[in-house]
Amino acid sequence: MARRVLSLWLPGLATDRLARREPALRRSPLVTVVGDRGRMIVASANAIAESAGIQPGMTLADARALEPAIRPVDADFPADARALDGLADWCGRYTPWIGLDSPDGIFLDITGCGHLFGGEAALLDGLTGRLDGFGYGSRAAIADTPGAAWAMARHGAERYAIVRPGQGRQALAGLPVEGLRLPAETSAGLRRVGMRRIGDLYAMPRAGITARFGAVVTRRLDLALAISPEPISPRRPVPPHIVRTAFAEPISTPENLTVATRHLLDDLCAGMERAGQGARRLDLGFFRVDGRVERSSVGTSRPVRTPPHLARLFAEKLDRVEPGPGVEIMILAATTEPLGAVQTTMQVGSPALFAGEREEEAELVDRLGNRLGLPRVRRLLPRESWWPENNVEQAAALDGPGPKADQAAPWPSDRFRPVRLLTRPEPIHVMAPVPDDPPMMFRWRDVPHKVAHAEGPERLEPEWWRELTEMRDYYRVEDLAGRRFWVYRAGLYQQDRAARWYLHGVFP
Repeated sequence: MARRVLSLWLPGLATDRLARREPALRRSPLVTVVGDRGRMIVASANAIAESAGIQPGMTLADARALEPAIRPVDADFPADARALDGLADWCGRYTPWIGLDSPDGIFLDITGCGHLFGGEAALLDGLTGRLDGFGYGSRAAIADTPGAAWAMARHGAERYAIVRPGQGRQALAGLPVEGLRLPAETSAGLRRVGMRRIGDLYAMPRAGITARFGAVVTRRLDLALAISPEPISPRRPVPPHIVRTAFAEPISTPENLTVATRHLLDDLCAGMERAGQGARRLDLGFFRVDGRVERSSVGTSRPVRTPPHLARLFAEKLDRVEPGPGVEIMILAATTEPLGAVQTTMQVGSPALFAGEREEEAELVDRLGNRLGLPRVRRLLPRESWWPENNVEQAAALDGPGPKADQAAPWPSDRFRPVRLLTRPEPIHVMAPVPDDPPMMFRWRDVPHKVAHAEGPERLEPEWWRELTEMRDYYRVEDLAGRRFWVYRAGLYQQDRAARWYLHGVFP
């Protein structure tokens, strides 16, 4: 399939952005200005100002001499960049492969996308027509390469042009050399030696051009003519699985959005099943008729392709979507990982499928993560250490089975440990008959606890490289109310000082 690229140029981006906010400015000669060494320089001008002869780079004083009614506004380049980025996001309704051509252009790789809109001509008409409706003037062209499309959009005779596949060389021949995206001094140098059109370069010896003007001329020419490849750097990673749906009439009710989401999930999961993949992250885009794009994203703790489970994750997000005047297109994209068939096992004499239990736990983690925020859901992994403070480490619950999880030691089955450990062991006052016996009573946080049962001691020592840390004798004790605690005596018994006791954990 031949590559096809659309170059979109927004020559009045800055002034159109201001006129969208204040429509009365459309009827005035409007310019944006920027300070330069004590002078005000025109940065951009709308069509009315340009018809009066005002051009970017001109001083504001000269512009006023040409048009006294001029309306100057301070240039806001960050706001212009945000507007361009928003329009690029909206262009995602046509193709997922969008690249910025700052400060006022966008590249769309529409290879294989034309048939979705009735052909390239219909796609181009729809895109530019909608931009006109939003208040943005534009020029656009479709060609085999970004360089050729860029040249036709900015220097072609027509406002909108389509170069047929394989016809780029003929289409570029009559365009000025500035269409090769050359530095201004290089273009001026070519004109001085009589090479004013791109076609004038075709028959010229490349060695002579390179010797006089550098390699930039032949490099740009090769890119425009598809002799050398020119990739488009996408502004967002392009996911491997994408499904879309367009509506005959815009939808806005939560019920319709929910039904459309479920249909998209069914199609997406069917495609992932054929590819042996499962979703780890899903992004759902709602393209509104007013040009805004609403987005909703969910993540999963492991690869998933079960539509009901994914629909439950999105159900908690759809209430936050603002459909505005209506949604006309929805696009669902997924970042995936391999997900093959799983062999399940069943315990003899029990109907419980352990794989099914793990799946339910994973679904719970997904729901909590998407409700509370992905970084806030954590899981505990065992660490090889006898010291209680060091034998557990935290990991993100939504992370896949990476090296940390695969290499972690198994949870020990021969040591009974409390579910909850205190952040730091807290000192307690203990009554014990002899130094090596368990406590008979202890006071913790000014509350007395009389011990009914006790088990221990279990002596724990830190790793040898941890200096100045003494051994501990741990006991599991239960008071008369049935509450169970994990307490320890620090260090060996010494006659010249009282034993130091601490409470370290609480059993359920």
